[in-house]
Amino acid sequence: MEQNQKSTVVITGASSGVGLQAAKALAQTGWDVVMACRDLAKSQAAATALEMPKENYTIMLLDLADLASVRQFVQNFRASGKSLNALVCNAAVYLPLLKEPLRSADGYELSVATNHLGHFLLCNLLLEDLQNSPAPAPRLIILGTVTANPKELGGKIPIPAPPDLGELQGFEAGFMAPIAMIDGKKFKPGKAYKDSKLCNVLTMRELHRRYHESTGIIFSCLYPGCVATTGLFRNHYPLFQKLFPLFQKNITGGYVSEELAGERVAEVVAEPQYNRSGVYWSWGNRQQKDRQSFVQEISNEASDDRKAKQLWELSSKLVKLV
Repeated sequence: MEQNQKSTVVITGASSGVGLQAAKALAQTGWDVVMACRDLAKSQAAATALEMPKENYTIMLLDLADLASVRQFVQNFRASGKSLNALVCNAAVYLPLLKEPLRSADGYELSVATNHLGHFLLCNLLLEDLQNSPAPAPRLIILGTVTANPKELGGKIPIPAPPDLGELQGFEAGFMAPIAMIDGKKFKPGKAYKDSKLCNVLTMRELHRRYHESTGIIFSCLYPGCVATTGLFRNHYPLFQKLFPLFQKNITGGYVSEELAGERVAEVVAEPQYNRSGVYWSWGNRQQKDRQSFVQEISNEASDDRKAKQLWELSSKLVKLV
């Protein structure tokens, strides 16, 4: 396959876990994969270890917790001359044991800065590239989590607290220290992660409302299953890291391997049955490889059009798009 015939996908956080496995699955089927990562050496070592075809991937520096890095990545991507057929917002940080919030390069609480604000800016900046794609229906895909959706079994567990953006008082106030939560309340690290992933779904729905009809871009989210061994949990208690996969494998049946989850992400990127915008794909609480996908019902808060619009406007100010 010639370079100019390849479809190009950008995948954030592709140096490990689900993002890496999605990159592998797409590269093996002839996609030109841009692995957008913070650690270039780690990404190269991972790609080499998986024997990804060298002609089918490129590694580019991207630190989502630094808005200047996001803007520089977009400049570097455009300088490469590649067209853009798909963007996968996969990277995330989860810091459940923090007592005090960490801050991004721009002064925002780190998990919300990385998981939501960095991706929000990236999506907005690359919309033009997706719109100019030679593909008839380019795709923008954001990974979700079951823990941010109380309508799913895994989201019904209120530990440490359920996601709740309130009236976005923290964003309204500028989200700078001492404010560390979107609702402006006391810092809770696990809730900050859930809130950021709720923002991802609201962002996808607002992207769909604003741009799908006029651009033809397909906007969607997906939850590929519980990847209990992923590096997302590397900042949790060691005992949790040991027991959580066993619990998911033997009790809930929700466990899926990183490889299977990556294959599911690759399907949503490439397969025609996912050519539907404004939806949240899921494979349910099962680990079977042949489990069929379906459109998952999302929470009442994630379905709130008023809040999605408000989140969009406040996020645009925080990342200095307006």
